[in-house]
Parts: sequence; structure tokens; C-alpha cells
Amino acid sequence: MHVEHLLQDESLGLRLLWAENPLLRREISGVTVTDLEDPARFVRPGEAVLSGLVWWRPESGRDTAERFVAALRNADAAVLLAGEETHGAVPGDLVDACARHGVPVAGVPAHIMFRAITETVYLRQWGELSRRHALPDAIRSGLHRLVARGAAADEILATAFAHLGGSTAYVVSATGRTVAATDGAPALPADRAAALPAGDTGATVPVETDSLSPYERWYLHLPDADAAPPRLLHEIAAFLRHCQESQARHRAARRPAADRLGALLAAPGAEPSAVRAALDACGLTAEGPHRVLVADTGARDEGLADGLRHDGPAAGPQGAGGPRRERPAEGALAEAAAHAAAGPAAVGRLPDGVAFAVFPDMGPATLADIWPLVTACAPDIPLHAGTGSPAHEAQHLTHAVAEARYALASARTTAPHTPSLTDATTLTTLGTLLTGVPAEVRTAYSRAVLGPLLTTVNASTAALLHTLETFLAHDGSWARTAEALHLHVNTVHYRVQRIEHFTGRDLSRLSDRLDLWAALLCRPDGSGAAATTAGAGRP
Repeated sequence: MHVEHLLQDESLGLRLLWAENPLLRREISGVTVTDLEDPARFVRPGEAVLSGLVWWRPESGRDTAERFVAALRNADAAVLLAGEETHGAVPGDLVDACARHGVPVAGVPAHIMFRAITETVYLRQWGELSRRHALPDAIRSGLHRLVARGAAADEILATAFAHLGGSTAYVVSATGRTVAATDGAPALPADRAAALPAGDTGATVPVETDSLSPYERWYLHLPDADAAPPRLLHEIAAFLRHCQESQARHRAARRPAADRLGALLAAPGAEPSAVRAALDACGLTAEGPHRVLVADTGARDEGLADGLRHDGPAAGPQGAGGPRRERPAEGALAEAAAHAAAGPAAVGRLPDGVAFAVFPDMGPATLADIWPLVTACAPDIPLHAGTGSPAHEAQHLTHAVAEARYALASARTTAPHTPSLTDATTLTTLGTLLTGVPAEVRTAYSRAVLGPLLTTVNASTAALLHTLETFLAHDGSWARTAEALHLHVNTVHYRVQRIEHFTGRDLSRLSDRLDLWAALLCRPDGSGAAATTAGAGRP
């Protein structure tokens, strides 16, 4: 199938925005759906790329468009099919970037589902296959019955491949979690499974679902690409889509109970009996240990959620509490909890909107291994998370939530633009501890303690600040400070006296040294955070 064949399909209504005639005659090898700002690692040569343009922002439109299209060009994509729903039209910056890089671009009307385009491509490519290559009627009927009663993915996979004589197949999540596998299939390491969508081994087909975060996407994978024709794989993926959507509805129905648990845990002095009852309502036992994980994506969270769907408005699954949008952070926590715990997990929001999860503790090393796989699914989303020590009893969960929230604040401070997870139990130095203090409090403390040294900007105060940093870093040694600053020791004495005058502190006292060191770490210009990240140690 060539690019021009796709554009000529009147049922799709695609609008050509830019292309040169030779490019229209290029053959399409497949389809990739992505809303990553840098999609290169997921795009194969000759593929049509479908994007809802969630990554595009008007304030930096030209730069983001340039990076996105350059990535498509480097990956040798055949055509960009840009959805018009998110922004009302395809941005001109994107069309201009496509013209500069020689990538054909067409607009996808808002009413056209991306799935319709994907099916058109694959059915055209493999439409000549005979009926024996598709699912037999009996198997298809059995799959319909399984979907109707909400069967799990492993049942659907076993039934779908029963007639193929022992084919090995997997359903894996975008994070590399094995959701289901056929009998006898060898275990897949998570890091290897996470790389399957971008790999060249076997056959991997996306399970296209709506209203799910990028962390929860499923893929159907066959190690042997010749074990089943693509048409059959896409039919099976359609049944798996219904299975995943059913699971999302069940999770939505459980979410009000999780939110009630979150409200209890966020309030000081929660009654242990009430916490135990709330855990039971979420399917969790009162006996620990439990792990608490909190996460958010900052101010962009709601906007990201609005654009997660490819095919229509981002309305979350209907649950007992009514419709609600699924934030990316909730999807990330649901996936992390599914990795970390074999049993149930409570995933919801705390009263201030921060996403949280409570699940049986499997050890801190597990989360440290899982979180990079989760954040790799959407590296452009600044997903921050925090956790703390395990809660061995129900009444300890409120403390665990407080620890996790403090660790979340630390993660935002130390890596504001990079996805990260911070464990409160690792905040073992003064510098790392201060990263969890709100920025406004750190700034106020620094200004109150350092006084004119911070509020008066000139060469003299800058020299005094540098001397103070060096003096504290050298344990209050006059000689070593003078050597480090290339000054006479009397000059160091004079400067320290001036520092003591401005701050009202006595640098011969350990407590005053600690106060000043903390104030330096809390400076609002970011130098304190930088020192903390670099591992600046003791005064």
C-alpha cells in the first residue's frame, strides 16, 4: 500500500497538507501511533505515523515541531497523519517543519478514529489472505463469550492460540510487565519485554485502547513472526482491547473506595479501625507491610490527561463515582503497583489531587528497578514520585503517606524537569533532607538567616558568601580556608567577623554553623539545590 492509496480512501477523509509527488508513491510498511515529543525509537522505516499532537505547545510550537519532524525523518517515516481534534487544526509550524524535512503530512479529521486508519492499512496489506489464516468461527465465538464475562487476558490468549498448535505468545505492557502468556512460554525479563515494541524480533502488535495513560498500553507479541499472519494477530488484539477496557472499568468502580482511603490517610489522627475498614473495601488486608507510593506530573498533569486519547475526548471509564479523567500519574502508579505486587492495590487520589497507591510491600529494591521502566514509557512527562518506609500496621499508613509526600517534594526539587523517584529513607544528609521542605519555606529561612549577605547584591557580599561557604566546607579551619581562597589568614578572620556581624551568628559555635550551612543550602537562586545534588556534605 502506498501513501497515495491511503490519501485516496474517501472513507477516511484525510487532507493532504504537504507532499512531493515522488513521496506519495512510497510504500507503507506499517503504522505507529505516538504522542511522544521524540518518537524516533518507536518508528520503523516506511511506517505511517499517527499523532494526536498532544506534545505540541503553542508557546514553543516551532521548536517542538522541528524536533518531532526531525525524529520522523531520521527514523525514515513514510508519512505523518496529524489529528486535528486536539488543536482544531494541524499547526502551521508542523506543516512547515514537514516541508523542510521532506516528510509528507496530512490532517486527520476529528471524527475519524485512528483505529480506522490502522485497520485500513493492515487490511489492505493482508486482505488477500484466505479465511484459514483468520480466527476460526468457533474460536471467535468463544472469545466473544470470554470478553462478555470479563475474562482475564491469559484466558483470552490461551483460547485465541489453542488452534495453532503450541505457538508461544505474550501480552506485555509498555513497562515490560508480562500481562499474560501462553502455556509453556519462557519468562520474559521486564527490560527485554519493554523493548519489544521498538525491536525487530518477532511480531509485535499494539492493543489500541482509549482513555489510558501511556504507561498502561499493551502489546501482543509472538517471538516467531511466521507463527501467525498479521490479520489474525490484529483480530486477537481487538479482543484484548475489550479485555483491557473491562479492567479499566473495574478499576474505575473501585476508585471511590481508594479515594476514601486516601482521604483517611491524609488526615492526621485517623482511627485505626476506620483505616482497616477502608483497606478492606479496597481488597487489601490490614496486616502489613504495605508500601505507599505517591506521584504527580505537576501543573501539566490535567493538560496531559486531556490529550491522552487518540480518537476522541479524554473521558475516563465510568465507575461508581461517575466519569472522571485518568491522570497520567494514576496510570503510572497502577502499572508500578501491578509490577510490584501480585495481589490487589488501591490507586486513587489524595484530597489535594496527588495520586497515590497502597500495595503489599515487596522491598525497596523492587520499586527502584520498576520506576525507570515506567517513566521510560513517556520520558517527556516530568513524572515525580515519592515513597517511604513500609507500614507494618494499618495505623502506620498515615505516617507512610507523610513520608512519601515529603519524598515527592524532594524529587520535584532535585529534578524538576526529569522523571524521578525519591525514597524518604535515603534522605540521610542535611542537604537531601532540606530538598523536601517547600521552596517558599526554604527561601524565607535562607533570607532570614543570611540577611544582608543575600539581599544586598554586590562584590563585597558575594566575597563574604564565598568565604562562608569555603570556611564551613573546611570545618572552620582558618588556615585551610585561607589556602583555598588564596588569602592571608588575617583577611579570612576579618571576613568571618563581617559575616558574624551581618548574620548575628557566632561561627565558633556548632549550632550557628549548622544554621548558616542550612541557609546556604536553601538559597533561592538554586545554588543550594545544586550543592545538595552534588552531594555537598557537612559544615
